[in-house]
Amino acid sequence: MRTAPRRARWLVPFVLLLVWLGVGGTLGPYAGRLGEVATNDQAAFLPGSAESTRVLDARKAFDQSETLPAIVVWTTDGGPFTPIRRQAATEAVGALAGREGIVGRPSPALLSEDGRALQAVVQLQPDLGKGLTPVLDEVLDAARSVPDSTARIAGPAASRADLSAAFAGIDGILLGVALGSVLLILLLVYRSVLLPLLIIFGSVLALGLACAVVYALADRDVVRVDGQVQGILSILVIGAATDYALLLAARFREELAVRGDRTAAATAAVRRSFGAITASAATVALGLLALLASDLTNNRALGPVGAIGIVCAALSALTFLPAALALLGRRAYWPSRPQAPEESAEGRGVWRRVAATVSGRPRRTWVVTALALAALAAFAPSLSARGVPLDETFVNDAPSVAAQRTLGEHFPGGSGNPAVIIAAADRVAEVTAAARGTEGVASAGAVPASGRAGTGEPLVVDGRVRVDATLADAADSEAAKETVARLRARVHAVPGADALVGGYTAQQYDTQHTAARDRTVIVPVVLAVILLILMLLLRSLLVPVLLVATVALNFLATLGVSALVFEHVLGFSGTDASVPLYGFVFLVALGVDYNIFLMSRVREEALVLGNRQGVLRGLTTTGGVITSAGVVLAATFAALMVIPLAFLVQVAFIVAFGVLLDTLVVRSLLVPALMIDIGPRAWWPGKLGR
Repeated sequence: MRTAPRRARWLVPFVLLLVWLGVGGTLGPYAGRLGEVATNDQAAFLPGSAESTRVLDARKAFDQSETLPAIVVWTTDGGPFTPIRRQAATEAVGALAGREGIVGRPSPALLSEDGRALQAVVQLQPDLGKGLTPVLDEVLDAARSVPDSTARIAGPAASRADLSAAFAGIDGILLGVALGSVLLILLLVYRSVLLPLLIIFGSVLALGLACAVVYALADRDVVRVDGQVQGILSILVIGAATDYALLLAARFREELAVRGDRTAAATAAVRRSFGAITASAATVALGLLALLASDLTNNRALGPVGAIGIVCAALSALTFLPAALALLGRRAYWPSRPQAPEESAEGRGVWRRVAATVSGRPRRTWVVTALALAALAAFAPSLSARGVPLDETFVNDAPSVAAQRTLGEHFPGGSGNPAVIIAAADRVAEVTAAARGTEGVASAGAVPASGRAGTGEPLVVDGRVRVDATLADAADSEAAKETVARLRARVHAVPGADALVGGYTAQQYDTQHTAARDRTVIVPVVLAVILLILMLLLRSLLVPVLLVATVALNFLATLGVSALVFEHVLGFSGTDASVPLYGFVFLVALGVDYNIFLMSRVREEALVLGNRQGVLRGLTTTGGVITSAGVVLAATFAALMVIPLAFLVQVAFIVAFGVLLDTLVVRSLLVPALMIDIGPRAWWPGKLGR
């Protein structure tokens, strides 16, 4: 009779482990297969309803055969290009006609006004995939045959190749750096061999499950995946799964020291951690789902994909890890020894001293801390979210960026990235004249039916024509964006033209304005979701408001520091328009996690000990594990910096620094000091007694 229940207690964790091992063996490979269903096409990063996006769709009809342009630019350190060398350049690229991957005949070499540069356009097949780089290498080899010149390739084809190179190996390199960082930190903090490996293995299982679900949905066009979403999903799952596992493992360690029985300790650890972990996961998942309100395609894509990852991370932490700990018991912490809370948490260590500081002068502590954060937040308005210049898109000096810079030095700033106007065919003359008369436009002309610039009648498709307007300023400059605004006003005013203005600069302009609109809509939604979850978890109105206010202050302080670091340390002149929103969603939702971990424990202790002692007890018992979780999450997001894209580097810094600031300052000093200073009234309308 006594053996049957005992066997049953071991059967449940054993079955759970078998299920997860089956998940890992069957679905684990999908973590490396998301690239098969990922897309990095231009439309993935544009506002869904913007004018420039409508132009992107409309202009496809004007491509007699869909192509991907590569702009070859030659420069010389000697004298100006002679007619003979110009002819040699034309013949060099002309010889590429008919080769695999090349569409039609390349354009003749065009001489710059200063005579020191040439440019020619080679049209490539748009679906080359991994074959794009070899074709570009072939084009570059041909261009380099022109004597006494330096050849480079700019344009959409070169940019796509560099973007693909930036995301190449994302499955292996990014995951390896993230997992290696987490494992090293866990080994140093816990001085245990097996527990860090269990936590890492659980996070990998969660990632495999999440990637399999996302793969199935993306393959059926239910969700969209691009390189950025793919990279963030890996980091998010690894970081969240590790955080939740650390919280549960710490609680199991306490329960094991008290109860002695490992299955009872695992059950108690799950029961007492369940509320905090599920509330935390719900906060992050719902915060990410708020991105569905965005008008930017890749923002909307991240919402459901990220939420799936968070659910899988919580599921792994609440099932796989407790099952493993129930089977291993004390051996999971070898060579260290699980200790009772009174021996490890309050008896010694840095957190006892932190608690004494907060308890001794709570008002001074929170006032000084809040003022310091406010001083950092004062620099937040200086963070420019007007977009990253083209030559800063890649952290390193990518070949396409260097080529585009060279092109802009010798040809009008907008060369290679014209403003594209789609208008009624019977108003082509008026629209072209309006474009040419716009301040900041260097030239404008309708795309001819012959396919050769400047010759023949305009190409008419469904009663519409395409007019290309070359801008005088660099396509990524603020001056060019202002020109687009003026150009739209001029061509929109042409009666009956029904004109639309798109192109690279217009896309940047629309993205910037859409991102500002998204922040206005999504930020209040995320804050409301967090408030509601905190109210349900803590059964209070005032405490959730205080927690959200402290996390918001932490976010503004992080933006202030980021503004200084981006400009004066990393050399960025601006940030991507979506960076503040991504930073807000990740930092606020994840930052609330640590307050949830802290305050759920504080409430549990305060029900027995009263508010003041409950705060101090909660701080000392959770201080080590929450700090470890914060360091791990910061290191995980910092791994995004291995991808040489300014957007991901900026998001990585904001989240990593903000998480550390929240963990070490806000959660450790500001929140406990506020709770002690306000007293039991903070739990209104609930009552905790003392």
